[in-house]
Amino acid sequence: MNTCILSPTPSLSDSIAFYEKLDFEVLSTNNPTIVSDGTVVIEINTDRYARAGVKLFSPDWKEMVLELEKITKVIKITDGFALADPSGCWIYLIESQSIIDMDLAQIKPSALGNSAGLSLETMDMELSFEIWQKLGFSTSMGSLGEGWISLKNTDNLTISLMRPLACPHLFFNPSLTYFNGEKNMEIIDHIRKIKIPITEEITYFNKENIADNIIIRDPGGLGFFLFND
Repeated sequence: MNTCILSPTPSLSDSIAFYEKLDFEVLSTNNPTIVSDGTVVIEINTDRYARAGVKLFSPDWKEMVLELEKITKVIKITDGFALADPSGCWIYLIESQSIIDMDLAQIKPSALGNSAGLSLETMDMELSFEIWQKLGFSTSMGSLGEGWISLKNTDNLTISLMRPLACPHLFFNPSLTYFNGEKNMEIIDHIRKIKIPITEEITYFNKENIADNIIIRDPGGLGFFLFND
């Protein structure tokens, strides 16, 4: 596994408690702290300079950085390089072997349901697409012309890019998305029962004004869209 989601936190214990409530498995408790639901791997980072985004691991990123610098700004960091796509999502290119060495298939799904990867609302879909494509992500669904496109890499992380103002609800870049169909109301009820704060109850898509989609956030601000699409 050479890909993970980075989530900063003001409180490691609060973040671990958040993910444990949601039935994520804690794979490592420190240096780094890692949780997973079998589809996404999340590093919880207490560094005050940490920013939410995606971490990619490789022994050497120098040639890739030369290509990326032709289209966007890349900075040097202690253990590699960093950049951001036009959504503001940070991308860390870490020069080391992966921090995850296990079979994620053995991990049970979380209380959030069916993961659909990371969603980004970007001001420049073409540039975002070019950046992620250079980083090894290939189109899996949608198209730039439709105003929505999904890309996937060899670790099966999906990045969905959306044009500005496409979503009639709060949007936190980046946000993990879960699509649960008819089971979403059951999942929302469970979120309430375990007392996870709901950032937004979305009624826009329901003719009866029922909140059948919700958004939650972890203590560091990483968003989670729990939708019935």
